[in-house]
Amino acid sequence: MTSSAPPLTAASLTQTPPAKSSARGRTRVKQDPVTTTILVVVLLVLVFLVLLPLGRVLGEALSADGLAVLSKLASSRTNRATVLNTLVLGTVVGTVGTLVGFLLAYVQVRVAFRGKRLFHLICLLPVVSPPFAVATASITLFGRNGIISTQLLGQEWNIYGLPGLTLVLSLSFFPVAYMNLVGMLRSLDPSMEEAAASLGASKFTVFRTVTLPMVVPGLGASFLLLFTEAIADLANPLVIGGDYTVLASRAYIAINGEYNTAAGAAYSLVLLVPSLLVFLLQRYWSGRSSTVTVTGKPTGSFELLRANVARIPLLAVSVAVLALVVTVYAAVVVGAFVEILGVNNSFTLRHFEYLLSGIGNESMIDTTILALIATPIAGILGMLVAWLVVVRMRRGAGVVDFLGMLGLAVPGTVIGIGYLVTFNRPVALFGVNVIAPLAGGGAIAGGAMAIVMVYVARSMPAGQRSGIASLQQIDKAIDEASTSLGASGAQTFLRVTLPLIRPAFLTGLVYAFARSMTTLSPIIFITTPHTKIMTSQILAEVDAGRFGNAFAFCTILILIVMTVIGGLNLLIRGTGAGREPR
Repeated sequence: MTSSAPPLTAASLTQTPPAKSSARGRTRVKQDPVTTTILVVVLLVLVFLVLLPLGRVLGEALSADGLAVLSKLASSRTNRATVLNTLVLGTVVGTVGTLVGFLLAYVQVRVAFRGKRLFHLICLLPVVSPPFAVATASITLFGRNGIISTQLLGQEWNIYGLPGLTLVLSLSFFPVAYMNLVGMLRSLDPSMEEAAASLGASKFTVFRTVTLPMVVPGLGASFLLLFTEAIADLANPLVIGGDYTVLASRAYIAINGEYNTAAGAAYSLVLLVPSLLVFLLQRYWSGRSSTVTVTGKPTGSFELLRANVARIPLLAVSVAVLALVVTVYAAVVVGAFVEILGVNNSFTLRHFEYLLSGIGNESMIDTTILALIATPIAGILGMLVAWLVVVRMRRGAGVVDFLGMLGLAVPGTVIGIGYLVTFNRPVALFGVNVIAPLAGGGAIAGGAMAIVMVYVARSMPAGQRSGIASLQQIDKAIDEASTSLGASGAQTFLRVTLPLIRPAFLTGLVYAFARSMTTLSPIIFITTPHTKIMTSQILAEVDAGRFGNAFAFCTILILIVMTVIGGLNLLIRGTGAGREPR
């Protein structure tokens, strides 16, 4: 994307804004009534979107039925195994995904080779795909009757369970570590490496004693973020988990299979504890490391690695990883155009005909419309929170920032169950029902409104972090000058601040739309017959064994996401958002 906005990386999504660490660095802007009103409204929206559902989950988990489930976690061997499985999965995926992301980031930034743009695009491919596209394709390729495992190699691999989950989750989430570490490697000051080399250190010694220690904070941040993503994922454990039960899938079974909302809330509460602890640790780590890893403008450029003795092995491993990514997604696309991939490879369009003639067409329309509704709301709300935190708030900026980030920190399963128990009956304000129950009413009054709310809560933090990073590069005196000329807080934000951070705003929109289109964990609990969502329908097709329909769904979803992202890129160029403001 051609934009001057700061890069949106894994670290930036969870980093504590430096603006709050020094009161002296904050411009003393007079708080006018309009700004105060905006702050109150934003706080009410955040409470309604995140805190209220979390409070209801806590209430259900601490009810009599919920406490009974929690008490069994320590006494039941099965429940202890579920908790242990969750932690093991998070640790393994965090480690493997971070190492793969670091390898690819290092090769991209420090190794000399042709085709770096294609290399980068393939690394980002999993970002725009639904969460279980990799799992479904992996079963077809490496399952008990897989194309590669059985038909080519003559092996009968059992891909279900921890090995399969490690494969698909690592391939799905390594782009998070890759984006984080690419930005960090590019921003390092090369003078330290040059000094070590001038003292006679070999390339490997420089890497081991200088480069690696400088990126340790990024490695730690990436591991923690991948750990959280892995333990919170619901789609892949349902598709390829087999008998390897984790807390997210156990909560889903409790609600959808056992119809025990209290038990689902109890399992979600247990899942919430490590997620929040890891998130707080990651923010603390990022806040400390951000003050010591940025040493100023680089004084030189890095010398790319050209020695074949190291370059060839690094490129060979990287190409092998990316070849696996390409193979998996090629299986998704090819599987959409054949009868049964690996069994009957005859060309057909019947999967697309099935989707476009019935329920699939409805789900595509519903999902795209709801994502398009949620995207600008999430983008504007994220920019407002960023503006308040960086520019307008003198006290409590960290609290508001953390509250805005909760939508990302809380696992999607917990958010979904929270919305289920919160909005399963009418919600009234001043005697007026503002949200009808999910189980009744029309599509907008029923599930659709809650789905839009979930989309906003989950995707807003990206725009918030991007906006904070952009605002910290703008002189606060601009805002102060606007206020001194009599402009209200709202006028200053709309006429001065928002045009200056337009690239960051559009970056947040891109992420918000992609996230909304591909999310499953939170909305699977609140979809209704009135509102059909593509990811939920894909899961239903996979459960029914209709992999061809699922592949067609995934292909269409990827095309929709890439089309909208392309349109936003054209919008950036057309409005001049990619140019620095003068």
